[in-house]
Amino acid sequence: MDVLKKGWFSELTELLPGRCFSMEVEQILHQEKSKYQDILVLKTKSHGNVLVLDGMIQCTEFDEFAYQEMISFLPLCSHPKPQRVLIVGGGDGGVAREVSKHPLVETIDQVEIDDKVVEVSKKYLPFMAIGFDSPKLNLHIADGFKFMKEHEAYYDVIITDSSDPIGPAVSLFQKSYFELMKKALRPGGIVCSQADTFWGHLKNASSMRRHCKDVFLKAAYATSFVSTYPAGQIGYALGSLNENTDFKNPVFQLTDQLRKEMKLRYYTTEIHRAAFALPAFVVDAIEEDDKTC
Repeated sequence: MDVLKKGWFSELTELLPGRCFSMEVEQILHQEKSKYQDILVLKTKSHGNVLVLDGMIQCTEFDEFAYQEMISFLPLCSHPKPQRVLIVGGGDGGVAREVSKHPLVETIDQVEIDDKVVEVSKKYLPFMAIGFDSPKLNLHIADGFKFMKEHEAYYDVIITDSSDPIGPAVSLFQKSYFELMKKALRPGGIVCSQADTFWGHLKNASSMRRHCKDVFLKAAYATSFVSTYPAGQIGYALGSLNENTDFKNPVFQLTDQLRKEMKLRYYTTEIHRAAFALPAFVVDAIEEDDKTC
């Protein structure tokens, strides 16, 4: 079946068997195959400009802020002094845009393996790629594994904004990756990684949280709503080297005035707390996972 048929894009992939999400397309803005993946940018009728990698929707102009804010501020607001931050992936610039807003962040390193994603995002997704203009940011086109090996005990927070577990992102969903991140953290450091949806991918979501539990002193799984992701939900696996970290109660809390000054549209301190309240079947799966390990 053609994913671009009769003016519609359909997210048809083996990662989502038996279902798909479709959007009406006004124009194909860009299409190419980079060294690492297929890159597609669409202008859609309902969701603005959309970035698609290897057939999977990565972000849309309509709702990207929900994901970018949560994957950034869940870990940043859980750390008492997140001065040095590493972003792995995030070639669209959205996470860099959000991380740079945090007043305690001084330096951001971002390592993205595919320079074509950065190039395309700057041209077609300027509302996200504005993150690359931050004076706090140092962008590195390189392999994240190699980069972290060269920066042991250096970062306070590491955020992994990966695409789905296909192509170049597969290695970012494995335990060895979390062990590598641990070595790149300073004492008390925190990590946060995209951790799939629990609707139909509960095993993947649970395993990501387990990787954190196996490697870090504290671990948690949080959730948020993003309408264009599978089932409208996406998860985040968090780990901390500080055994006293309480992910459910952020140490950095936003006043309503500060939130507005930071131009946040999804994240609030209340949303932070609520993100760790999970459905019963997810809680049961996590508990069962802990018993078998």
